[in-house]
Amino acid sequence: MSSETHVFHRAPKSALPKAVKGDGIYVIDSNGKRYLDGSGGAAVSCLGHSDPDVIAAIKAQLDEIPFAHTGFFTSGPAEELADFLVERAPRDENAGMRAVYFLSGGSEAVEAALKMARQYHLERGEPKRGRYIARRQSYHGNTLGALAVGGNVWRREPYQPLLVETSLIAPCYPYRDRGDGESEEEYGLRIANELETEILRLGPENVSAFIAETVGGATAGVLPPVKGYLKRIREICDQYGVVMILDEVMSGMGRTGYLFACAEDDVVPDIVCIAKGLGAGYQPIGATMVTDKIYDAFIQGSGAFQHGHTYMGHPTACAGALAVQQKIESANLLDAVKKQGAALVDKLHERFGNHAHIGDIRGRGLFQGIELVKDRSTKETFDPAQKLHLKIKKHAFEGGLICYPGGGTADGARGDHVLIAPPFIISDTELDELVDKLAVAVETSLSEIRY
Repeated sequence: MSSETHVFHRAPKSALPKAVKGDGIYVIDSNGKRYLDGSGGAAVSCLGHSDPDVIAAIKAQLDEIPFAHTGFFTSGPAEELADFLVERAPRDENAGMRAVYFLSGGSEAVEAALKMARQYHLERGEPKRGRYIARRQSYHGNTLGALAVGGNVWRREPYQPLLVETSLIAPCYPYRDRGDGESEEEYGLRIANELETEILRLGPENVSAFIAETVGGATAGVLPPVKGYLKRIREICDQYGVVMILDEVMSGMGRTGYLFACAEDDVVPDIVCIAKGLGAGYQPIGATMVTDKIYDAFIQGSGAFQHGHTYMGHPTACAGALAVQQKIESANLLDAVKKQGAALVDKLHERFGNHAHIGDIRGRGLFQGIELVKDRSTKETFDPAQKLHLKIKKHAFEGGLICYPGGGTADGARGDHVLIAPPFIISDTELDELVDKLAVAVETSLSEIRY
């Protein structure tokens, strides 16, 4: 029997270690090596890899019924999880979340949101509204619709002929884009107003939705919105009848210290997409949540959403996700995220705050990023050919640390960053281990390119 694997890996030429066990925030491979999961995989494993309560809930659901197709049935776990999320979602005097559409991951959640926005306008008799506006240096998923509204250059490039035309405006990226003497509030308003300019250029009657990550994720290395930015976006969408979609696939479900990241900005979108931390990796699950305004258009119109997937509303996945969310709440892990997030920021600044090649440390809660630069004073990036981010990933992994570096940070081609998103249960000692191992990986990588 050949030892060659028949699994089509994302990097087929690379040999990967085999994960065989989880122990809290650690992953253990078949050789017994332990890896501190400093990024939760891709900001997924918020409860670590061995929570007994979540595992028990999944096993219990399997004993009841593992799967029931939503073309014929609803299920208790799906209804309970939807109630849980709606009751805790942001709301204001004008709007709150009304209904939840369960899927199998973040890309599916975004794909559904795009279709919901389009059908919402059709239900209301505005069929010309087919254009989407998004942001550069964003990422919304790998399915074709989600990829089309994303601003990740290297992910889009091979499939460009297949992607629908999307307008891309500036991200909220004060480290690189804020003008001298410009306050954060002034900067946020200026950048947000690019949305109005683009809506007017396209014609409001042609624009379906604006989509943005509440906190920018993997493409630019964690970009929190400045104060007032999302409020202004909300005003513009309301003014021109444009659906506001917030993608919280990576930043939501407690990652920033709030169950919904937009709650910190006091904003209620029309549609919000969640995944990753929703199920914490114990089962594949995502969700698209909509306000009364969106849901009522379907109820009062055709009464059907022309979309669907085989595994949507999967009872076992919903049971696992409900257990995850109940554990986050009962263990006060949102408070832990704020506390340990502040500790992580302090440790990052202590280690890297005066580092010659760390230009920016930014984030919210346990969602932090560091941006590497060749020159701090000019913010000049390293030569992309040096692939600094890949070197950091390699050396960190060899040293027993899983982190999430990325390239093309500054403009899609140039720049390097490392994203850090450890499980919510991380201890002070484990934070020290994370930062120590990251520092070794950074220094080793810089020494390889002679810096």
